[in-house]
Amino acid sequence: MTDFAVPGRLALGFIGGGLSSAVGQTHFAACHLDGRWSLEAGAFSRDREVNRRTAENWRVSPDRVYDSWRDLLLAERSRLDAVVVLTPTPNHYEIVQALLKAGIPIICEKALVASVNDARALLAIHDAKKNFVAVTFNYSGYPMVRELRTRIDAGEFGAIQQLHIEMPQEGFVRPPAIAGKAAPPQSWRLKDDFIPTICLDLGVHLHHLTTFLTGEEPQQVNAEFGNFSRYRGIVDNVAMWAEYPSGMTSNFWMSKTAVGRRNGLRIRLFGETGSAEWYQLESEQLHISTIDGSHLTIDRGGQATVAGEARYNRMKVGHPSGFIEAFANLYTDIADALLEWRSEGRHRHPYVYGMEHATDGLATLHAARLSSSRRRWERVHATPHHERLVSRLTL
Repeated sequence: MTDFAVPGRLALGFIGGGLSSAVGQTHFAACHLDGRWSLEAGAFSRDREVNRRTAENWRVSPDRVYDSWRDLLLAERSRLDAVVVLTPTPNHYEIVQALLKAGIPIICEKALVASVNDARALLAIHDAKKNFVAVTFNYSGYPMVRELRTRIDAGEFGAIQQLHIEMPQEGFVRPPAIAGKAAPPQSWRLKDDFIPTICLDLGVHLHHLTTFLTGEEPQQVNAEFGNFSRYRGIVDNVAMWAEYPSGMTSNFWMSKTAVGRRNGLRIRLFGETGSAEWYQLESEQLHISTIDGSHLTIDRGGQATVAGEARYNRMKVGHPSGFIEAFANLYTDIADALLEWRSEGRHRHPYVYGMEHATDGLATLHAARLSSSRRRWERVHATPHHERLVSRLTL
């Protein structure tokens, strides 16, 4: 690339993510926080006025704003280092397919696509030497989640036996107020295909965090899908259990009907010799218990290893970092992975996950839907990429 608006920064284009979207502002802030990226072009919205206002707010030149994503690809494919896909999940497939065929590096908001069949169809045309794909599972960007992973890898808890992970929200019974105005669910989130939208919103994160922490993919699942909101005909509460090749078990709970829970992401992990707990609303703290009866709370200013690194301490301890910073950590990782991929034809970044992992998540949730319908355990048909998962333990 030679046509940078900001020298040295990687040039981004956005498809979707306009001012009216749920995630655009977050991606815009996160990609710029550490100075690695610069938003240079976009097709932010089908609504021309929203498209125009978004570009104006984000200082994108009017001559690099497009009415359609197809026009953006035609005009910008040689000028951008990557394109970020921020449209509603049901629209991802066609866009990601076109980006793969054009050989343009992709940063895709989760979920990659809406069905396991679509994911496998994309995998069939994906060439790891020609295509770079990163899916933004941003919760693993929290320093204390990375701290926990490092301690698991070091054997601090012994063999992991149980992992309990939950993400309860209240948005379908009490819509959140944003700047004093209620924000009801977007219309596309009130429609379910075979994998319910709640799983595409929340379940892919729970799957990712489990694999991120343990390096394992489930081999079979059991699940119960339910509806408790006024939005009939959709799934808004999921209880799910999984078994893994090592003998570890996990349970997932995701809900849009948990009154009082704004976003209650919580991880509880139990091993042979210790346990750990992390809660997103208290994200600066990791609680550890050991088999001798000791309890330890770690923050960035204490006995942290990974979380004590300079990159996670943009401000000194006592001034909490949060969701945007976690997202920014991932954007910095993606920049490093993209540069490595350009140089070597592959990347081995331990924090950047692509199409195979995203497909495994969808396969897990597909099996969970089958399980709920058939009232039995269902085997998960994952992709054969476990060697890469295991290899991270020796990095």
